[in-house]
Amino acid sequence: MTSVVNHFTYGPLTPLLAYVMSCIGSMLGLRLTAQAHASRGGSRVRWLLGAAISIGGTGIWVMHFIGMMGFQVEGTPIKYDVWLTAASAAVAIIVVGTGLFLVSYGRGRLLALLGGGLLTGLGVASMHYLGMYAMNMSAQVSYDRVTVAISVAIAVVAATVALWFTLRVRKPIWITGAALVMGVAVSGMHYTGMYAMHVTVDSQPSVITGADALDFLVPLMTVISLITLTMLLMVILSPSEEELHEDAELLAKLELRRRTAQQQQQLAYPSPGVTPAPMPLAAPTPQTPYFQGSHPQMPPGPYPQAPAPQADPSPMPAPGGQAQAPRRQSSRRQPSRSRRR
Repeated sequence: MTSVVNHFTYGPLTPLLAYVMSCIGSMLGLRLTAQAHASRGGSRVRWLLGAAISIGGTGIWVMHFIGMMGFQVEGTPIKYDVWLTAASAAVAIIVVGTGLFLVSYGRGRLLALLGGGLLTGLGVASMHYLGMYAMNMSAQVSYDRVTVAISVAIAVVAATVALWFTLRVRKPIWITGAALVMGVAVSGMHYTGMYAMHVTVDSQPSVITGADALDFLVPLMTVISLITLTMLLMVILSPSEEELHEDAELLAKLELRRRTAQQQQQLAYPSPGVTPAPMPLAAPTPQTPYFQGSHPQMPPGPYPQAPAPQADPSPMPAPGGQAQAPRRQSSRRQPSRSRRR
């Protein structure tokens, strides 16, 4: 026979507590991803792993099983398979971490965002139904396919929006608002999937194996919550993205000033035994095409010959103002002095 299913055994306590834990995990995960985008190398990987534990472990898995604490079926007790429950927690953390790495190292491309959202959404839905399959009870469970499809669609959309938030949200006020939206999406997906379940209790009760919720789920959720709080303290004590950028700019300015002062000191006081490098010669300018450096050069030949000076045939004027006639040499031969008389 079909049994009565109660999702709120403890009233609004379990859904409100589940929603609060989902918001806390999502808020911490967004803060860790913002810290990862401001880091490089191994530090970036560690921040992303912390974000995967926060969102997948606390924001999704812890929220899911807090909601399951208020789930009760009339006519049969409920116990949980330990290994399947632990596997559901591992699935949640792994798929969220994969989506975060795809989006973070995909540099915000649309294909990486859609692929990471699809993979993470399907993984979250798988975690949800794997956790429900881990329930052992003396009953037969069936699901409405349309409602299941709706819950999977909600998971994919919620995962894509969450990954988009990890790329765009940086300021604390926007991180808080995004975490509240993510908490609504995760809780909505959980209770939509739970609404798709129909339980038929067996006419003959059977032996139920597994661990009780209080004996197994509460300690496991406590451990994950403590890990989340530890990472929250690490984030609070670590510098924000804006502070890291300010520190980087300050270090760059100090390094520039140090190098400038060192260069000026070397120019003013050169080291002994070091000959200063000669200054390079200036290149020829268009106004002085025949000069190279400081040594002039003549243009290539041939060069025109200057005309030889010619004697002026006009007589020179005498001091008295009259021209002086040229002196004629006598054609009369003078007797040689060596001739004997």
